[in-house]
Amino acid sequence: MKAVVFHVYGPPEVLQLAEVDKPAPGNREVLVRIRATTVTAEDPKMRGFKHPPLLWLPIGLLFGFRRPRKTILGTEFAGEVEAVGKDVTLYRKGDPVFGYTGTSFGAHAEYKCIPERAIMAAKPSKLSYEQAASIPNGALTALVYLRNMARLQPRESVLVYGASGAVGTAAVQIAKALGARVTGVCSGRNLALVASLGADEVIDYTRQDFTRNGQAYDVVFDTIGKTSMAQVEGSLRPKGRYLVTVFGVRELLRMLWTSLAGGKRILGGASNFHWTPGDLAYLRDLIEAGELTAVIDRSYPLADAAQAHRYVEEGHKRGNVVLTVDGPPRAAASEPHRA
Repeated sequence: MKAVVFHVYGPPEVLQLAEVDKPAPGNREVLVRIRATTVTAEDPKMRGFKHPPLLWLPIGLLFGFRRPRKTILGTEFAGEVEAVGKDVTLYRKGDPVFGYTGTSFGAHAEYKCIPERAIMAAKPSKLSYEQAASIPNGALTALVYLRNMARLQPRESVLVYGASGAVGTAAVQIAKALGARVTGVCSGRNLALVASLGADEVIDYTRQDFTRNGQAYDVVFDTIGKTSMAQVEGSLRPKGRYLVTVFGVRELLRMLWTSLAGGKRILGGASNFHWTPGDLAYLRDLIEAGELTAVIDRSYPLADAAQAHRYVEEGHKRGNVVLTVDGPPRAAASEPHRA
């Protein structure tokens, strides 16, 4: 089978399209024929070993310090079940599915073996394979942060910073589905996109500083790591929650302190360790109900994975960047679209 592999850490050029052995499913695994996958913000970090110092040791121990132990990246996928192990009961050959591979990675390939009870579910009928592949990582992150960590309630107010990214576009929609009033913060070129996703108000961060607009929010969700507690504290209501997806030792200490002190809190963590197949099914139901949709910035063929990595590393993608695993070559860039 074809797969994008890398054997040394480095720039996008270390990625190569190669022929590798096609896997065979174990007794409780399904073999998925992958039709589409994505390049998330984490993929270039893994490829270049570009992690915060706090994570160097655990990531190095898990995935290798000098060279990668996982040579095929990619965590999101959509495709069909090609074969099932003899003890599998939840899926049959031909079932359209989508999901998340977790720390096993391996989605940048034509085939991937997935445990039957992994983060996987039936593909939403409303979505193409490209659109379905772009859902899990961003939407599951947003769901766990808003529903589980912040315990967001109907009629509460949420500000989503970085509202045009993969997590941000999902967060705007999920917060609305949970009954919140949503303010999205993004660049001027993305204001219309974020408003189309249901944001009640949109702020162009290049023209307006939300911390000085006199508004207070129940939740401030920084999806890209560009703010700090010191900056946003004045914009939080007395029991407000500040959600961070990027954090270091200072933020960890503040999390501990605010959890003990009460009042305004800073919350964060490795949300992917809390995801369940039920969460993915919940997202599928939101999609079928028209409350959650996919946002795709660009699509690339699998052979152009290095080019997709370069684009993601620029830090300006809107929504998701997709790799198509089969079919004829496509133009590298396309206009952002929704499901």
